[in-house]
Amino acid sequence: MTDLTVIILCKDEALHIERAVASVRGIATRVLVVDSGSTDDTVARARDAGAEVLFHPWTTHAQQFNWALDQIKGQGGWVLRLDADEFVTPALADEIAAGLPKVEGLYLRRSMRFLGQDVRYGGVFPIRILRLFRNGAGRAEDRWMDEHIVVNGVTADLKGAIIDDNRKPLDWWINKHNAYASREVIDILSREHGGQAALELGGAKRWIKDNIYVRLPGGFRAGAYFFYRYVLRLGFLDGQQARSFHVLQGFWYRYLVDAKLAEVRRYMAKTGTTPVEATKVVLGIDVNEISTK
Repeated sequence: MTDLTVIILCKDEALHIERAVASVRGIATRVLVVDSGSTDDTVARARDAGAEVLFHPWTTHAQQFNWALDQIKGQGGWVLRLDADEFVTPALADEIAAGLPKVEGLYLRRSMRFLGQDVRYGGVFPIRILRLFRNGAGRAEDRWMDEHIVVNGVTADLKGAIIDDNRKPLDWWINKHNAYASREVIDILSREHGGQAALELGGAKRWIKDNIYVRLPGGFRAGAYFFYRYVLRLGFLDGQQARSFHVLQGFWYRYLVDAKLAEVRRYMAKTGTTPVEATKVVLGIDVNEISTK
């Protein structure tokens, strides 16, 4: 059996945590749930499902995951990162159980269900993503949003998939992406002002986003991207719930990022403040406070 530690970051995920743990119970040596202060019965459900629970105050996804890696440093084996609202398909579990190749990291396929419906069109899913790697060979990029796991060494691909299937209501999704938009603004400003390198990792989509998309006029690029997904990549052929995903994530969210970015830049131009000071006032996020945790 493959020595496998599954790491799940969560807060208030009682709706999903048992499904996530159950999907890896047959292949995981250890399931490590890192909770950042749940107020529901997430912790009890995780423990009842067979997971070990650790507590750590929330910082960013990247810093939280890297903290979890530090807790198993030097223990060997493999690590699988799994979100609480995701689950491993039986096909992927079978691949892992059959034995993993002699590489340092493995790319998986990730698909999406939105409001209970598969997103099949739009050129978005399934996405190839590195989630499985030898312990000690990889860490998450220190980004505020869209962080990838970076592995030192040879990688390969598995055919199996993980499914993102969040069952919370639409209001929860909107509030989450409102917060994500603020974090993405910080990433953009950080790269523009030399605080963070624009790492060209994760394939063509990351490169296009960091080198072409960001150079297009704000607002216009959100509309152009939506047209690409909804019309050119046939997103309109998806079912009703999946079509709403294209509108909300492919246009509304991208436009919201641009609107927030413009607001911060206007404040900087008006007051002469730095990006860190401006994001604290406009977005309510103290970058220095989180970065030092």
